[in-house]
Amino acid sequence: MNLKQLSAHLKLSQTTVSRALNGYPEVSEATRQRVMKAARDLQYSPNLRAKSLATGRTQAIGHVLPISKQHEMVNPIFGDFISGAGQTYSRAGYEIVISLVGDDDEEAAYRNIRMRGSVDGIIVHGPRMKDPRIPLLKELGLPFVVHGRASQIDTPYSWLDTNNLRAFTRATEFLLDLGHRRIGLVNGLEFMDFAHRRREGYTAALTARGLTADPALMRSGEMTEIYGFRSAQEMLAGSDTPTAFLVSSMIAALGVRRAIHDAGLEMGRDVSVITHDDDLGYLRNGHDVPIFTATRSSVRAAGTGAAEMLLKLIREPGHAPLTQMMEAELIIGTSTGPARR
Repeated sequence: MNLKQLSAHLKLSQTTVSRALNGYPEVSEATRQRVMKAARDLQYSPNLRAKSLATGRTQAIGHVLPISKQHEMVNPIFGDFISGAGQTYSRAGYEIVISLVGDDDEEAAYRNIRMRGSVDGIIVHGPRMKDPRIPLLKELGLPFVVHGRASQIDTPYSWLDTNNLRAFTRATEFLLDLGHRRIGLVNGLEFMDFAHRRREGYTAALTARGLTADPALMRSGEMTEIYGFRSAQEMLAGSDTPTAFLVSSMIAALGVRRAIHDAGLEMGRDVSVITHDDDLGYLRNGHDVPIFTATRSSVRAAGTGAAEMLLKLIREPGHAPLTQMMEAELIIGTSTGPARR
């Protein structure tokens, strides 16, 4: 089945069918759905090389991941993001190109991608507070969407982010309402924007209740199970121990739970825990009843949304920057309860 045969079957012009398959906005949604259904039913698969020659596009999206000594980007969260994005790319006839580069080689990698014309657009992962990749990509003229934001970049750019400040403000307020005053923060790396915003939410909630954040109760690091365990273990070994923890990932929260149990305490009764839950496909927060009280925001949905935004920017050159804020839900689980002291 080729494009000519598919068009004849649908009694539509090849131009209309091609535009429908590529998501052009001038084709009605009803026609697009009809064309897509016929393409699936008849197992039509476009010749990507011919399509690239006809459109001047590579039909590929780039994901450049730094092999960092400070932060591991190839992690389970990235896997779920790619699952959501990849399904969106596939429906639009795009492929994923993943490049792994050293910290010091990122700028050269982006310039090389632009020079070779190997992708039509880029997703930027793990933005820092003043991320140099954003002005670089604007200079290169490559369509891009940032998964997250960069607080110290003032120029407009396209991004999709979770409202991390509001999520951790609400989570801290919830613990304060339960009577907790000594709340430990087990955060991500705070040179990264999401972790900076989460810390800001935590400290803002404490300040609003007349409390001062205690540096002895705050940690920043790579969000692994062992990091969560060691952070909680250190805080629980002190003289004025926390009665609750606010944690930046489910993976680190498992380590926090282990430290609580090792100290002879019970999570939810003796020590409360709230975590951020990226709603990972392989790491569900319980079944009928959530294990952890959590601020939940699906990273798979973020991948889908960022991919849709980027494809729109590719289809419509010159489009104004697109932005989308995802709000996290506060899910009540068995890991929180009233402060016991």
